[in-house]
Amino acid sequence: MTADRTPDRVQILTPEGKVRDGAEVPDIGDERLVRIYEQMRVARHLDERATTLHRQGRMGTYPPLAGQEAAQVASTHALAPDDWISYQYREHGSVVARGLSYEYLLYWMGHEAGNEWLPERHVFPVNISIGSHLPHAAGMAWAAKLKGDDVAVACHFGDGATSEGDFHEALNFAGVFDVPAIFVCNNNQYAISVPRNRQTASATIAQKARAYGMRGVLVDGMDPLAVYEVMSEAVERAKDPAATPDHDAGRTARPTLVEAEMYRLGPHTTVDDPSVYREDAEVERWRERDPIPRLERFLRDRGLLDDEEIDALEERIAEEVAEMVDRAESYEADPTEMFEYTYAEQTPRLREQQAYFERLRERHPDETFRQDE
Repeated sequence: MTADRTPDRVQILTPEGKVRDGAEVPDIGDERLVRIYEQMRVARHLDERATTLHRQGRMGTYPPLAGQEAAQVASTHALAPDDWISYQYREHGSVVARGLSYEYLLYWMGHEAGNEWLPERHVFPVNISIGSHLPHAAGMAWAAKLKGDDVAVACHFGDGATSEGDFHEALNFAGVFDVPAIFVCNNNQYAISVPRNRQTASATIAQKARAYGMRGVLVDGMDPLAVYEVMSEAVERAKDPAATPDHDAGRTARPTLVEAEMYRLGPHTTVDDPSVYREDAEVERWRERDPIPRLERFLRDRGLLDDEEIDALEERIAEEVAEMVDRAESYEADPTEMFEYTYAEQTPRLREQQAYFERLRERHPDETFRQDE
């Protein structure tokens, strides 16, 4: 930690997939290491298919995650199965690590049913509004503490969310009430087109933690081993702060702010053109740190992967994702559901519209109607 309280960046793997001099590989286990790699590949392939589906008019607007898989998948593996995850909308890798289902695609295809299964995996539903889920995560962690539950709450958000009041309110609350929360800022350098240096004058986002009386950690978010190590320590701190005292924060504290430094290799969403606000040379510099080939080289060097195994893995992933797409596209929704979730109590105008729609459907049961017909 330097004199200005700027945290050092935690990194274990070099961009070439080698262990840095003096760094130690965390005790993950070979099987889990390969599983993390596999799930990162699933997330990347899902991204590619979802982007194609959008361009074909078969899926709505989708936020790609390419480049951010390490922070999402590895951080989830550091959690216990009953620890909760609250995420923004780009952290598909966390969902993959908790057990991806075709139902996840339903949400992006416009079906609310795509959110209903997530709580079974201890994952909060998708949150589109920027930063509004942070206070909820802090409250969930406080409730767990009051109940005496041995769980942590991991809350993902982007660097743009740190400019929202919800960020400051949530961290202040978490610090004051010393809740078992881990706030994971996926700093991918851009909030849509606004670069990170336009979000804050602070040298890092992680150092903001000190003002809230909690630990702040800066980690290479494209290094899955470093993310796993940092997140494991944060989970231990959340559940037993005395086990990982933080003298810089001035006290033993449960919550942690993790800044995972990374890069969004693709567009903000499938309707964004990133070439308008960033240079190709910048993208290519960051692509050299791509977490997937980085971890792959590490696993090859340890004898845990070879060409044959990777080819089989790619084939299996393609088949599994294709099957999920087929199941999602065969889902038959009840069109009357569009009247159910707009208001807590239906307005007279909405009831009138629903009655008209139902009469129309009764007269023409074999036809499909658009909302404007």
